[in-house]
Amino acid sequence: MKFCMGIDIGTTGVKTVLFDLDGVPRGTGLSEYTLETPGPDIVELDPTVYWESVKKAVAQAVSQAKCDPEEIVSAGITGQAETLVYLGRDRNPSRKAVVWLDNRAGEEAEILKEAFSPEELFRMSGQTEMLPCWPAAKILHLKRHEEKVFAATEKYLMAEDYILWRLTGELATCRGMLPSTEYFDIRTGHWYGPMLDFLGITEENLPRLTHGGECAGIVKENDSLLPPGCVVSLCPIDHVCGNLGSGCCEEGMISETTGCTLALCAPFGHLVYDEARQVSTYLGSTKGSFVLLPWAPTAGMLLKYFRDEFASNLDYRTFDEEASKVPAGSEGVIILPHMAGAVSPDCNPEARGVVYGLTLAHKKGHIARACMESVAYLLKDNLEAMKNAGLSVKELRSLGGASKSRLWLQIKADVLNIPVTVTECAEATSLGAAILGATAAKIFSSPAEGAKRMVRKGLTVYPSGDAETYGKCFARYRKINRLLLPTFGKDK
Repeated sequence: MKFCMGIDIGTTGVKTVLFDLDGVPRGTGLSEYTLETPGPDIVELDPTVYWESVKKAVAQAVSQAKCDPEEIVSAGITGQAETLVYLGRDRNPSRKAVVWLDNRAGEEAEILKEAFSPEELFRMSGQTEMLPCWPAAKILHLKRHEEKVFAATEKYLMAEDYILWRLTGELATCRGMLPSTEYFDIRTGHWYGPMLDFLGITEENLPRLTHGGECAGIVKENDSLLPPGCVVSLCPIDHVCGNLGSGCCEEGMISETTGCTLALCAPFGHLVYDEARQVSTYLGSTKGSFVLLPWAPTAGMLLKYFRDEFASNLDYRTFDEEASKVPAGSEGVIILPHMAGAVSPDCNPEARGVVYGLTLAHKKGHIARACMESVAYLLKDNLEAMKNAGLSVKELRSLGGASKSRLWLQIKADVLNIPVTVTECAEATSLGAAILGATAAKIFSSPAEGAKRMVRKGLTVYPSGDAETYGKCFARYRKINRLLLPTFGKDK
């Protein structure tokens, strides 16, 4: 048999899934790590931890699959964007990796805002604003505050690029990981010279550019179980891989992921911008494709928070049962899910959660259902923003932990008033990466061909009689949200 692997370098752990060529998961592995937070806004990790975690997760997947490692013909690597690994001239890390969550470069972000017009940054990167976590700000912070390390650093890599280097000896990156660096031009597909000049680096300090589905390197002898000769592709960011791994290969097919956070991914065959600047543009899973990708920092995490803090004796199945006893609209309870700020479609980092309409008659089931409904309302708010940018929705595919809840799927179908589909494979992100790796190995002629073979639809949930009720509830949610969202942070 032949197998292809998807490797997902997550924020707090590495997940690997070994698939056969029909898309059936044969083995999985997970190796977690703890991020270092030595001070406010500082989040770091020794890059070798990523490598050791990849080796452990690969070994777990191979062991579970009971396969010969020599049968692994390809691997695709995806994961977090914005985490920077700094390599010196000796190819050893010159400092710890600065994780995407790190926000120490606030002053540098303001400097970059002054140096470049918002219009040019938006057109160049597709990102709606300059943030401290973007790699351009990180590099400028290194230059201003760690001069010796800056002088000693020869290469700036993404975390995924570092794993490629350890596996193959190649210094390459995927264009689909780069829009939020703020030094990659999505219009040309190349590095953005004016930003490199401002940061004091050159193209020689950056890895070779590749596309997802291309061979970025061939595995050499190493101390992991990935065999020499295995073809490796670097892939776009995790949500784009999840979009491919759920079978969304044409315009109008949208994926939404409700995990801890909420993310939507809408593919386009051409460069597209949200002129209202509510939604960011990223590169898609194939050369010449793009996606609109709005996200929110709190989704499934909201339900987990409520359960852990106020109903720790209940499991999620019981939560579903209690929430299913409550009518659509939660009898007047509306939650604004901005527990960690709001990003899209309206941005306010100071925003906080709100429970509106609570009475003494409301029970745990009301709050549980209101949590689910709030995420569905936020999902619809973002879909409406994307429609204003030219999106036409044909089908929605649901990913993430929340897709296991039949009730939550029904609420989304009713709020959006469109069918919601899940796929048989729950590991869509890893599957998307595996498809791109297999494409690089010439097993498939294109990612679309790979998805056609490896992705299978599962349950489809259709709107019910509650769709009309939810139309009114969403209007109330949007009114309350528009009234309260601008008030957060005003007292600072």
